[in-house]
Amino acid sequence: MDTEHDWISTPLTAELLRGALDVEHTEHGLLPHRLPARARAQNTDEQLAMAESQPSGVRLAFRTRATALELDTLPTKRVYVGAPPRPHGRYDLTVDGRLAGQGTVTDGNVVTVDMTAGTAEHRPGHPGTVRFTGLPDHDKDVEIWLPHNETTELIALRTNAPVQPARDLGRRVWLHHGSSISHGSDAASPTAVWPALAASLGGVELINLGLAGSALLDPFTARALRDTPADVISVKIGINLVNLDLMRLRAFGPAVHGFLDTVREGHPTTPLLVVSPILCPMHEDTPGPCAPDLGGLGEGRLRFVPMGDPAESATGKLTLKVIRDELSRIVGQRAADDPNLHYLDGRDLYGETDSAELPLPDGLHPDAATHRRIGERFARLVFTDDGPFAAAPRASAAAGSRLAP
Repeated sequence: MDTEHDWISTPLTAELLRGALDVEHTEHGLLPHRLPARARAQNTDEQLAMAESQPSGVRLAFRTRATALELDTLPTKRVYVGAPPRPHGRYDLTVDGRLAGQGTVTDGNVVTVDMTAGTAEHRPGHPGTVRFTGLPDHDKDVEIWLPHNETTELIALRTNAPVQPARDLGRRVWLHHGSSISHGSDAASPTAVWPALAASLGGVELINLGLAGSALLDPFTARALRDTPADVISVKIGINLVNLDLMRLRAFGPAVHGFLDTVREGHPTTPLLVVSPILCPMHEDTPGPCAPDLGGLGEGRLRFVPMGDPAESATGKLTLKVIRDELSRIVGQRAADDPNLHYLDGRDLYGETDSAELPLPDGLHPDAATHRRIGERFARLVFTDDGPFAAAPRASAAAGSRLAP
């Protein structure tokens, strides 16, 4: 094949996307969203707006014989004044489910955040191109996983052989919601984010609603989960509520019940797993909020520190230990009438022994090795043997193969 001159352009449409709940047509192209328009309209938080537009778990999926392809995108990158430079977002290309290439787009918009001043400056940039060559010369299933930590507008797709719609491989759809840890934090690449790794090991199609800093029991997020077709669902709750010191124990329990009630309106019998926080030593007994250690920025390092007082937990402030106890109690109470509701202690994914071996580099977020460990453990505990998702039947044939409604 002539990979230099015989390019075929394929229109970028929602039908080529997996893992997105909505798309926006911009002046440049197609912008995937992980929350639907109705939810975005009810949100006023810039952090959540940024997080849901970053396409963690979103990928272009198609079948082709092409040996080369190009994707033009316009990414939006973040730079933190005084902090170490962030690596460019990675694009992972898989062929028949196996990683076959990685690339970056170095151009794009740049948002410079000054945490000391509390300001953010947006500088517009230019689109760039990620190119993959040397792919096997036969019909194959191709996925391009978009950077999990860069808002990415899709502009053009070119291949040197025709593109066909992705096949339905008969996999179950796993819908997951969580914090920045589920979003990807410091994972090495989009297929190495722990839910993506767990989905690969579990043989399921992932819709990842991990929203950095924004797993806050928002009703519009619960409605998004309610309205998205899925065969198994998990919600990881706790760390962001402590980070922001958002609510007290009195409000937490009813908010969890309300969130689960809303999800159950759309999925009354779907296996539903509630996951409590992984170990985070600084917030086990100390309430939030937490804040960046601005003194460390001058030394080129970013760490977070707790601002609460352990004594405040007696007045209802939330710690991770309090949250785990309450989640366990709530799930136990509800499971009496809901046999498809399950609970997983997050410390089974990352606990004290893991913390000693692989401490959280900034005090909050796992590194690449820890993402792999969490993903492997989740797959083993949840998708295999007697795990809560092991025997769940497939109910939503179309949700994993194209944009969820």
